[in-house]
Amino acid sequence: MQSDGRTVAQVTEKGVEEVSTVKWTIGMAVLAICAYPATAQESIQTAFNYNLADCACEEPSCDVGQSSCCCEEPACGCEEPSCGCDNGCCDNCGCGGGGSSLFGDCCLGDPCVLQEELQPCCDRTHAYGGWASFGYYTDNERLSADDGDEFAFNDFPDHLNLDQAWLYFEKVAEADDCSADWGYRYDIMYGAQAHAAQSYGNPRALDGPNLGAWDASLDHGVYGWAMPQAYGEVAFGDWSVKAGHWFTPVGYEVIPANGNFFYSHTLTHYNSEPFTHTGVLGTYSASDKVALSTGWALGWDTGFEQFDGGNIFVGGVTYTPSDDVTLIYMVTAGNLGWKSGGEEGFSHHFVGIADISENTQWVLQHDYLKTNGVLGDDDFEDEDKGLTNYLFYTLNDCWKLGARVEWWRTNILTGNQASFYDMTYGLNYWAHANVVVRPEIRYDWTPSDEAVDSVIEDYNQLSFSIDCVMTY
Repeated sequence: MQSDGRTVAQVTEKGVEEVSTVKWTIGMAVLAICAYPATAQESIQTAFNYNLADCACEEPSCDVGQSSCCCEEPACGCEEPSCGCDNGCCDNCGCGGGGSSLFGDCCLGDPCVLQEELQPCCDRTHAYGGWASFGYYTDNERLSADDGDEFAFNDFPDHLNLDQAWLYFEKVAEADDCSADWGYRYDIMYGAQAHAAQSYGNPRALDGPNLGAWDASLDHGVYGWAMPQAYGEVAFGDWSVKAGHWFTPVGYEVIPANGNFFYSHTLTHYNSEPFTHTGVLGTYSASDKVALSTGWALGWDTGFEQFDGGNIFVGGVTYTPSDDVTLIYMVTAGNLGWKSGGEEGFSHHFVGIADISENTQWVLQHDYLKTNGVLGDDDFEDEDKGLTNYLFYTLNDCWKLGARVEWWRTNILTGNQASFYDMTYGLNYWAHANVVVRPEIRYDWTPSDEAVDSVIEDYNQLSFSIDCVMTY
C-alpha cells in the first residue's frame, strides 16, 4: 500500500518536513531489462504476467487419489495435476521445481502452497497464504538519512533485515449475472517495513512511534506490526464493491514484496502516492476493455479513523485496448487528511504498460500532487510531480532483468522546486518456484545544492541491495 509513507514531508517531532507537489511532466527514459516475481499479489497497479510456467499443458481433470492424471507429452517435463493429494504422477517440475542455466530452458512448475500442504483435499474457497522477505542494503534508501527514521521503505542499512513476514486470509467474491457472491480479505505483517504499511494517517500517528490507533501503535523499535487490509466485498454481475481498509488503486509499485520487480522503491511512490484507504470502492467492468472504479475514503493512509476531516473521492479508469497494452488513470481529490493538513488536495496518477516484444515490457508512470495547508501554512501550496520509466526483459522463466529511471520534483524541502533523480538496475532469479532473489544497484543524485543541504549531506550515492522473497 501503494503511497507515501512517513516522508521527509511529515511534520514530526524529529523536525522533518512533509513532501508533496504539482504540475504535468514529461521526460526520462530507461534502458535495461527485467522481469517480475511470479507469485505477486493481484492488483490493478501491478501489471506483470504472474504465470510461473508459460509451457504448462492444459490442466487435467481428475479425482482425488487418481494416479494417472498427467497430461500426455507435456511441453516441459510433467505438470503437477490439481488433485490435491499424492498421485505419483510428477517427478520433475511439479511442486518445488526450479533452477536453470542463464539462457537455457527453465520449467519452474507450480509453487508449493501452504494451504495445500496442510489441507490437501479441502475446498479452496477460503484461502490463506503469504510470504517472507529478507534483505540487506548498504545505504539508507533516499530520502532517509538516519537509521529507523521511517522516511523510506529501507531505512536500516548494514543489517540482514526481516522486511516482511506476511499472512493473508481471503475469499474472492465471484458472481455472475444471475447470482451474487461475497468475499473478504485480511492481511497482517511483521517486519522492518511495517512503518510503510501502517495507518500513519490516523490521528496522532505522525507524532511518533506507538501512537495513533489501529496498527500505528504496534512498533517495536525498527520492527513493527501492520494490518494493511481488512475489508468485506460483494459482487453481482459486472459490479464488485469492497468496504473497509484496502490498498490504494493508485500507482504501479505496491507494498507487498512479491508484487514488485525491484527491492527498493521510487521517491514518487513513497512521497507522492497513498498506500491505503478506509472507505468504499466499487469497480464496474463496462466491457472486456474498460473497467471503471469509483469510491470514497477517509483521506490518505487511515485505518478506520478520520484525521483533520479527511474526505476524498478515489477512482479512475483502466483501459485495455489490446492484449499488449494497458492504460490506468486514477484520481484522489478532496481533503486528503494528514497529507494536505486538513485542507484541499488533488492527485492524479497515470500508468501505461506495453509489451513491445515477446520478452520485453515497457512501463511509464506519471504522478502529480497538489495540496494546500501543508506544514500548517494555509498560504503554502505543495506541488509534487514525477515521471518513472521501467524496462523489463525476460530471459526465461527463471531469469528476468530490468531497469528503472525516475525524475521526482518537489517544493516542500526548500520552498522552491528541486529535482531528484535515481537510476536502478536489477535482476530477478527464481531459484525455486517459491523463491526469488532480487539484487540491484541504484544511484541517486540531485543537481540542487540547496536541496542537498536541506535534506541530507552528501545526498548523491551509489548503493547495492539484495533480498530474497519466499512465498508459501
